[in-house]
Amino acid sequence: MFKKKETLVTAFALFSLFFGAGNLILPPLLGFNSGDQWLIVTIGFGLSAVAIPVLGILAHAKLQGTLIDFGNKVSPTFSLIYAFFIYAIAIALPSPRTASVTHEIAIQPYWDISSWFTSSIYFALVLLFALNRSKILNILGKVLTPAIILILLLVIGITVFRFPFGFGSTIIESPFTNGILEGYQTFDAIGAVVVGGVIIISINLKYVNASYEDKKLLIRNAAWFAGLALFLIYMGLILSGSLVHSIFDADTTRTEILSGLAIQSLGNIGNLFLSILVGLACFTTAVGIVTGTADFVASRFKESKSAYTIMAIIGSVLGVLVGQFNVAYIIAVAIPSLMFIYPITIILIVLNVVPDKYASSLVFRAVTIATILFSIPDFLGSIGTLTPESNTFSWIPLQQYSLGWVLPALAMFVLSNIYINYNKNYLS
Repeated sequence: MFKKKETLVTAFALFSLFFGAGNLILPPLLGFNSGDQWLIVTIGFGLSAVAIPVLGILAHAKLQGTLIDFGNKVSPTFSLIYAFFIYAIAIALPSPRTASVTHEIAIQPYWDISSWFTSSIYFALVLLFALNRSKILNILGKVLTPAIILILLLVIGITVFRFPFGFGSTIIESPFTNGILEGYQTFDAIGAVVVGGVIIISINLKYVNASYEDKKLLIRNAAWFAGLALFLIYMGLILSGSLVHSIFDADTTRTEILSGLAIQSLGNIGNLFLSILVGLACFTTAVGIVTGTADFVASRFKESKSAYTIMAIIGSVLGVLVGQFNVAYIIAVAIPSLMFIYPITIILIVLNVVPDKYASSLVFRAVTIATILFSIPDFLGSIGTLTPESNTFSWIPLQQYSLGWVLPALAMFVLSNIYINYNKNYLS
C-alpha cells in the first residue's frame, strides 16, 4: 500500500526524533578519546545507540500499541510502573538537556541572552508542535531531517577529507564496553519505546484505512533505513573526532570539540551551520518526548484531549526549569537512572522482538527479574555507594564493565525456555 516516499518520510521522522542532544555531542569526544581504537568504540556505541533502538521500533511495529504493551507479559502492574519511570526520566532529563545544549552551543556564544529566555522560547515552540501532532510526520520527515542530515554530512565529509588518517593512542581502557555505556547516554533505547509510540499514533492518524500488515511493513522498513543513517552518522562523527586529536587539548569538553569540528570543516560560517544543526536536532527530539509523554497520560484518561494538553504544558514547563542546568550536570545526574532502567528497557525490547514461542509470560518474568537484580550493583556503583574496594559483586561476569546483568539475563532466557519445553514434552 505504501510507496517509497511514505517510507522515506517516516524514516526521516524517526531519525529526527532519535537524533538529539546526546547523539550530537557524545560521538566526537568519544572518537577524540578513542584514538586508533575508534572503530571498536564505534561498534560498541552502535550496539546500544543503534541496534537496540532499531529493535525497539521493530517491537513497536509488531505490537502497534503503546509503551504499556512492552511490559504487559511481566504483569500489568509492572508495565504501568515501568512506563511511569520511563516517561518521568524522559521528560525530566533528555528533554530539558536538548534546551541546555541548544543554549550552550547555538545561543550563548553569540548573544547575551539568559538560558531562561532560550528555554522559554524553545519549549513554547515544542508545545506548539506537540499540540499540532497530526502534522508531525510531514514536518519532521520532509523539512527538518533533510536539513539536519545535510549539515552533518558537510561537517563529516570535509573533516574526513581534510585531515590525514593519523590517530593518536586511545585513553580508554575498554573501548568496546566504553562505547556501549556511552551509547546509554544517547537515551535512544528509551527513545525507541517513547517516540516509537509517537510514530504509531501519527501513522494511525494519517493512514486511517491502512491494515496492520501494511503499517508493520512501513514501520519496519523505516526503522532499518533510519538505523543505517544513524550508524553512518555516528561512525562519521566518531571518526572525525579521532582525526583531530592533535588540535585539541586533552581536557576538551564535548561542546568544545563539536564547535571545533564545525569551525575546522566549514570555517567561520561553521558556527552558524552548527547552531542551526544543534537547534534542529535537539528540537525534534524534545517534540518527540513531550508528545510521547502527553500521549501516555492521555491514554490513562480515556484519550482525553484535555489530559494530553495539560501534560504537554507540564512537560514544556519542566523543560524550561531543568534546562537551566548545564549539559555536563544533566549528563552526570542521568547516569544512575540509566544504569538501572536501561538494562530493563533493552531486555523488554529484545523479548518483544523474538518469536512469541520463545517469549512467554514466564520467560518475560524470569528474564526481567534477573535483569533487575543484577543491575543493582551497577546502580550502586554509579551513585558511589559501591566502590571498587568494597565491591562484593566482583564475582559477577562483566560486572567490572557495568554489564553484570547481561549473562544472567541470557542464562535465564535459555533456562526458562528449556523448562517450558521440558514440561510441554513431559505432559504430552
